[in-house]
Amino acid sequence: MAMAMMAMRRAVALGARHIPAAAASSFRVVSLRHMSADAGAAMEKIRAAGLLRTQGLIAGQWVDAYDGKTIEVQNPATGEVLANVSCMGSRETSDAIASAHSTFYSWSKLTASERSKALRKWYDLIISHKEELALLMTLEQGKPMKEALGEVNYGASFIEYFAEEAKRIYGDIIPPTLSDRRLLVLKQPVGVVGAITPWNFPLAMITRKVGPALACGCTVVVKPSEFTPLTALAAADLALQAGIPAGALNVVMGNAAEIGDALLQSTQVRKITFTGSTAVGKKLMAGSANTVKKVSLELGGNAPCIVFDDADIDVAVKGSLAAKFRNSGQTCVCANRILVQEGIYEKFAKAFIQAVQSLKVGNGLEESTSQGPLINEAAVQKVEKFINDATSKGANVMLGGKRHSLGMSFYEPTVVGNVSNDMLLFREEVFGPVAPLIPFKTEEEAVHMANDTNAGLAAYIFTKSIPRSWRVSESLEYGLVGVNEGIISTEVAPFGGVKQSGLGREGSKYGIDEYLELKYICMGNLG
Repeated sequence: MAMAMMAMRRAVALGARHIPAAAASSFRVVSLRHMSADAGAAMEKIRAAGLLRTQGLIAGQWVDAYDGKTIEVQNPATGEVLANVSCMGSRETSDAIASAHSTFYSWSKLTASERSKALRKWYDLIISHKEELALLMTLEQGKPMKEALGEVNYGASFIEYFAEEAKRIYGDIIPPTLSDRRLLVLKQPVGVVGAITPWNFPLAMITRKVGPALACGCTVVVKPSEFTPLTALAAADLALQAGIPAGALNVVMGNAAEIGDALLQSTQVRKITFTGSTAVGKKLMAGSANTVKKVSLELGGNAPCIVFDDADIDVAVKGSLAAKFRNSGQTCVCANRILVQEGIYEKFAKAFIQAVQSLKVGNGLEESTSQGPLINEAAVQKVEKFINDATSKGANVMLGGKRHSLGMSFYEPTVVGNVSNDMLLFREEVFGPVAPLIPFKTEEEAVHMANDTNAGLAAYIFTKSIPRSWRVSESLEYGLVGVNEGIISTEVAPFGGVKQSGLGREGSKYGIDEYLELKYICMGNLG
């Protein structure tokens, strides 16, 4: 091993592009051991804070799966098993629904101020434990600690915001058509909510749903991803500590099909909220029809990032880099297609590639890391499939394009040129660290290319022209548009898509309406 490591050092010192196989193998072993040691220390810190939960939460009690089954939660950076969590199914989900249904009648009768105070305490506890939550998130999801800390703050912001919005749910009084009548409109909580959340944002996608639901008086059954349940369980523990009553928030994880079917079939569940793939969203929408549930869906994207000739190159590179490579490209609002006007294509490509080269791939626990691993082997294989499809049709890899020397599910930040609209990289969401560059001639062509998709979640444009920014923003068929900015999500603005990217909005004053029903009251014979 010593000789191999010496060869590795010599290769690095000489700037070698191809490291000897024996040296690379030894380097991976040493790196994984180092990552493992860091992970062990992080897990001890989480345990010491009392935030490592492995059981489901039903009616305020931490419970095992009824059949005793468990599933492994792995660290994608090392492959190590972090914990074995309860693998639940339909029976546990039915009990969680019953608990939520029973608690709904007491929770919804509390004043808005009382619910607000409980949510504010939950927010305070999340912030006071943000380091432990970020460590847990990095361990089970892989994102760098800086991003994980950012997600904790972002996720907590929804609890804070909706703690305030709880007191601002207003009804209406309508001028009557007859003098002896009074017409009123009330807003009331829809009831029990089934919330199904993804692995890429293990905290924020839960708080963005649970925050408004609890604020207006609903109760919730959460099914987190089986890849990242630990963050969800830790957040639920803090909710209990904050005084959210038993049964108001329940967490079940494990057999996704059984849990999903139980939520869909129950007449006590009045709403389904889901963030994830378009394919699964369509199934949930269809499954909700039998009991006519209210549905909100935040589904897949295929975000265009349009860089015009008049853009500030530095601003465009910085914004495109953030929009593309955050969370190693594993977000639904990632820039999936970077369209660059011909006049600055070469200049932008050169600057962008230089910026991508500066990204540090590694264990998310290391301070210098800006790119962590993909969530699992299947995610890497999907990226490889998209790259192979593109190169077979004439695209050229300008940077990266292969697995990283760290092994596991690490993949090199990649830039691909000469991409056309018949390639998977153009048509579908790659969900990985791959940036396709696509030249265009005119504004009209760019808008047409951007809209040439069934998705409609996020889009980005870079231009110095105010008239163009208005014109293009209004022409893009997307629910979110960033102008000269690559990170646009915030708790105070509505988040959601059009076309096959979903239904409804999350966050902002508009997001709470997804958990409310309107009731019209006509009072007659008032003299």
